[in-house]
Amino acid sequence: MASKTVASTAFLLSLNLLFFTLVSSSYVPCPPTPKSPKPPHKSAPPPEKPASCPKDTLKLGVCADLLNIVHVIVGTPEKTPCCNLLSGLAEAEAAVCLCTALKANVLGSNLNIPVSLSLLLNYCGKKIPAGYKCA
Repeated sequence: MASKTVASTAFLLSLNLLFFTLVSSSYVPCPPTPKSPKPPHKSAPPPEKPASCPKDTLKLGVCADLLNIVHVIVGTPEKTPCCNLLSGLAEAEAAVCLCTALKANVLGSNLNIPVSLSLLLNYCGKKIPAGYKCA
């Protein structure tokens, strides 16, 4: 009976050795650890709305007198009608308003828009914002 026990123990050990060999030969390594997530892309800022004039552009027709070369006034022309309309506006808003009026020919025809815009803004004590183009 001892030989049967030795034989069955040897058989079980050889089966264990066979199964351990099979299991260890099909070794699949663990997947690599995930990399830290990238920070989200900074999306471009939303496009700015085109600037609009908060005043009625037709009212800026009073500024035409400042550009009218035919009417020569002794002394300085009165600033109040045109400059009062622009007084509550920031420089960029005033530039947009006058640009809109110039392009719509409210102030007269055949005007050099950049020169007229600069003239009117300077006359009313405002400056053209850096990089602003009346297009």
